[in-house]
Amino acid sequence: MRFRHPDGSIVHLSYCTNVHPAETLDGVRAQLRDHCEPVRRRLGRDRLGIGLWLAREAARVLINDPAELRALRAELDSRGLEVVTLNGFPYEGFGADEVKYRVYRPDWTEPERLAHTTDLARLLAALLPDDVTEGTISTLPLAWRTPYATDPGAARTARAALTTLAQRLDALAELTGKSIRIGLEPEPGCTVETTADAIAPLTDVGHERIGICVDTCHLATSFEDPDTALDALAAAGIPVVKSQLSAALHAEHPHLPEVRTALATFAEPRFLHQTRTRTAAGLRGTDDLDEAVAGGALPDSTPWRAHFHVPLHAPPAPPLTSTLPVLRATLARLVGGPVPLTRHLEVETYTWQALPAELRPRTRTQLADGIAAELTLARDLLVDLGLKELP
Repeated sequence: MRFRHPDGSIVHLSYCTNVHPAETLDGVRAQLRDHCEPVRRRLGRDRLGIGLWLAREAARVLINDPAELRALRAELDSRGLEVVTLNGFPYEGFGADEVKYRVYRPDWTEPERLAHTTDLARLLAALLPDDVTEGTISTLPLAWRTPYATDPGAARTARAALTTLAQRLDALAELTGKSIRIGLEPEPGCTVETTADAIAPLTDVGHERIGICVDTCHLATSFEDPDTALDALAAAGIPVVKSQLSAALHAEHPHLPEVRTALATFAEPRFLHQTRTRTAAGLRGTDDLDEAVAGGALPDSTPWRAHFHVPLHAPPAPPLTSTLPVLRATLARLVGGPVPLTRHLEVETYTWQALPAELRPRTRTQLADGIAAELTLARDLLVDLGLKELP
């Protein structure tokens, strides 16, 4: 979906396909047929943006076979789908029964991460619509905090990899005329947990094609204030290359038994749900929601937030809620001013099948309806901020 900002520039809205498990190219094609095109039709749009997730195996097939890449581009066009952004964070296995810490490997100290991201940049340059010259890719925020924090050479290795990537992106732009930018995506528990953590390493790299992806669930989980975060990034000259629109799980009164019971229904074995609370002594947290719910690991006199991407249009029932207000405030700063701070927005609720059983979509139709409802909410927020929806 495309929108015209009051300054005349185009802002793109998509949804991320990592909600649909697919490791192979055939799986990607099935996503387009079974999910993406039906969502487009529900929205009554001739064209829908998707934030494509290409696992390692699918990406390698496309890199090694130009005919397959041309066929994928043709299929996107025929189904009324367009790609301006990729999710390069998960490498493979995102649809496994248990993902947890595996999603952070390989990290930016390992050559596989650089190779994969380079492949994704080349593929995105070929998949961009003819009238679009800029693409974006979100990626791992360097690494999970351990063992990175205890390895004296880790930061140097990651910085060298990102510098090499920047050079490759420059060369790709010269070759294709397409500018691909990469955004580190701060996430709780990682080396770059917050936007503030991103400033030093990105300043060290010091390249306009390497910036940050602001995920509004992650921002909220770490209790970051959107204005403070975005002001600091602007002051440091760090570009927001894209933003993922998502909402975290919020518990205002975690000391109450009924709140603990409600939270426990969201503790599940597939994804990691880092949980945080803000105290007078600073941010406290656990690596997963079940650790927090069990008691003793976190103080419970202040609100808790958990890294669980809840559907934007359907916050959990009381006594829980979502951090949709943080999304609203962040979006207002990103695109509500005289000039957009980013032009790529991506709804990223990948946890539909990890919701408590009574909230999960049971059919493709129900899932498509939910994704369409999320995109409708995001569209309405953009229109309320003064952007004009384009055909």
